[in-house]
Amino acid sequence: MTEQAPITAITSALIVGGGIGGMAAAIDLAARGVAVTLIDLDPEWRVYGAGITITGPTLRAYQRLGMVEDIAREGAIVAGSSMFLFNGMHLRDLDEPPIEEGLPATGGIMRPVLHHLMQQRVAAAGVSVRLGVTVDSLANRNGGVDVTFSDGTSGRYDLVIGADSVRSRVRELAFPHMGEAERTGQGCWRVSMKKPPTLERGEMFFGHRYMVGITRCGEDRIYLWLLTPHEDTGERLEGEALATQMKTHLADFGGNAGWVRDTMTAEDWVNYRPLAAKIQPRPWSDGRIVLLGDAVHATTPHLASGAGIAVESALVLGEELARAATAEAALMAYEERRYERCRDVVETSVAIGAAQLAGRPGEEIGGIMGAALHRLAGPF
Repeated sequence: MTEQAPITAITSALIVGGGIGGMAAAIDLAARGVAVTLIDLDPEWRVYGAGITITGPTLRAYQRLGMVEDIAREGAIVAGSSMFLFNGMHLRDLDEPPIEEGLPATGGIMRPVLHHLMQQRVAAAGVSVRLGVTVDSLANRNGGVDVTFSDGTSGRYDLVIGADSVRSRVRELAFPHMGEAERTGQGCWRVSMKKPPTLERGEMFFGHRYMVGITRCGEDRIYLWLLTPHEDTGERLEGEALATQMKTHLADFGGNAGWVRDTMTAEDWVNYRPLAAKIQPRPWSDGRIVLLGDAVHATTPHLASGAGIAVESALVLGEELARAATAEAALMAYEERRYERCRDVVETSVAIGAAQLAGRPGEEIGGIMGAALHRLAGPF
């Protein structure tokens, strides 16, 4: 991690939520000399999930944290992706040049592996971590925030950062003008398993009412995602029934998508969840309390950018705190820099999903995706 400009506007910060955005903020602020406490409601600080696609902009954000080599070692770095018709017929290869010199193009990693790598960085940064606890009350007072925790203890911090996911407790307590993320009408099926023998790059399958993609996440690991109209029954299925339903949805697919269908079992990690998204209305801060990540810009996976914009938001927050004379000025500048970019990601992702539900041509959907990814390659 490169040397960071020190922060003088605050000396202490509480980060609520130990996910990707919260850990990125903890690593960055600690490197800038802030005494950071990070709390997470899960007493074991676990993460569940399949793989995660690491786009060029996301790799750029992780480069600022000094973690690209970690991701390359524990995940998979590839030069681009391949496009197929749903029946497995190859359409074309897309080479994706790096968005910065010396930066890999794209890749993937298993989410639990990435979580563990970031936990190691949090520990190395000297961050104080408390588990099995959240916040019960927050009160701005005299240039700080008085906090009461769910275990009855209390504390005072110069800044409180709510990075506690789409169902944010901090948002609920401090931002009554905001609301819950809204379902988009699509659901996402995922399976994590061994890699098909012939797969080397990411793959996407078009021309079907369902959209499918495969991401390499390690030497011999992949995850496959499948987007369908939302199914209430999917949320209630488990084990063999869940895997069987996913296989049914993949019945028409060939190539490596067909190989996954024929090879996957209930012993692999199989999951279904409805998709929800929301760009929360401004302001994103109240006094010395601020939100980042899914708490304020929850998105769907269509641009593979949810994790990336969370890390970006953490980095921008640190930059503005180092630049500003007061925390309040920094939070305003952070919001100004982040709102439009995050709104673009959320609204474009939802628009892609709506186009898929409406059966729009693949070329049209690909054009929306390509234009958005080009915008994301710009500076943040």
